[in-house]
Amino acid sequence: MSDKKISVVIVEDDAQIREGISALIKSANEFSLKGAFAECHSLLAALDNILPDVFLMDISMPGMTGIECAAKIKSIYPAVNIVMLTVYENDSQIFDSLRAGASGYILKNTPLEQILDAIKDVNAGGAPMTPSIAKRVLGFFNETGQKTIEYNLTLREKEILHELVNGLSYKKIAETLFISIDTVRSHIKNIYYKLHVSSKSGAVAKALKDRIF
Repeated sequence: MSDKKISVVIVEDDAQIREGISALIKSANEFSLKGAFAECHSLLAALDNILPDVFLMDISMPGMTGIECAAKIKSIYPAVNIVMLTVYENDSQIFDSLRAGASGYILKNTPLEQILDAIKDVNAGGAPMTPSIAKRVLGFFNETGQKTIEYNLTLREKEILHELVNGLSYKKIAETLFISIDTVRSHIKNIYYKLHVSSKSGAVAKALKDRIF
């Protein structure tokens, strides 16, 4: 097993929260803190020098929102992982975060250990989401009454996409569906092609928006 630590950058304008999570990251052996910023412009200016494995990103910040910042980061580094850490359970902000490229969405009242679990999960390919957020997302799109759009996904591809929406990592999907990780990756490649997306968050957003299930 690799001893490489998961590097993290925090973007949060509330000093108390920023310092608290920073202390948490520093105290955990599996992680390293590469930076903590109070707003997005200074982060973007330093981005090339501090690019981490995972960003923890607040939504409401002065000058530029976390959603706008996430979109800018993903346009430059599409493979990077971003977890929105917020007080908001607003449906449109949840969906806008996914469209911007966020891989997860958790609330600030989430227990600290679960925040660490979310970082590990997203770094392993998962899409962590606070249960109450997941219910709101699924409920919102179920109530829209939109017609389901057909993307010609196979039954297995729909099963795998459903597990992505549930936040499972590739490894967990493989275990749940009793298939190999390589098979999961192959199916996900086909899913991306059929949905015309290039990322896990893009696939999740489209699955929810177009009511694929």
